[in-house]
Amino acid sequence: MLSNRKGFTLIELLIVVVIIGILAAIAIPKFAQTKEKAYITAMKSDLKNLVSANEAVFSDANSYAGIPAAPVGSSGVAITQSGDATGWSATASHTSTSVTCTIAVGAAAAGGAEGEPVCATP
Repeated sequence: MLSNRKGFTLIELLIVVVIIGILAAIAIPKFAQTKEKAYITAMKSDLKNLVSANEAVFSDANSYAGIPAAPVGSSGVAITQSGDATGWSATASHTSTSVTCTIAVGAAAAGGAEGEPVCATP
């Protein structure tokens, strides 16, 4: 007599669970790296926007002396800025990563890549 069995066996279900576990183990670290890259990109973007704003001040006054003291960054990004009439530098940090990015223009660049954000872990 033919029996009409419907459903899955325990072995089939265990194999599916193992396969899903393997895929999750591969995907979760990749997702964490993607978030870290997004935080760094947000910091770099804020610093490049700061360059544009400070160059606008420089074009009006022919000096960096009038740059704002505490610019506002993206969500989670804190920017500190210092400088004088001949140049300025800024540092950006994000609350969710230990990486910090710096940028400098004018005399504050001191031979480095002027106007380009440089990121590093402290």
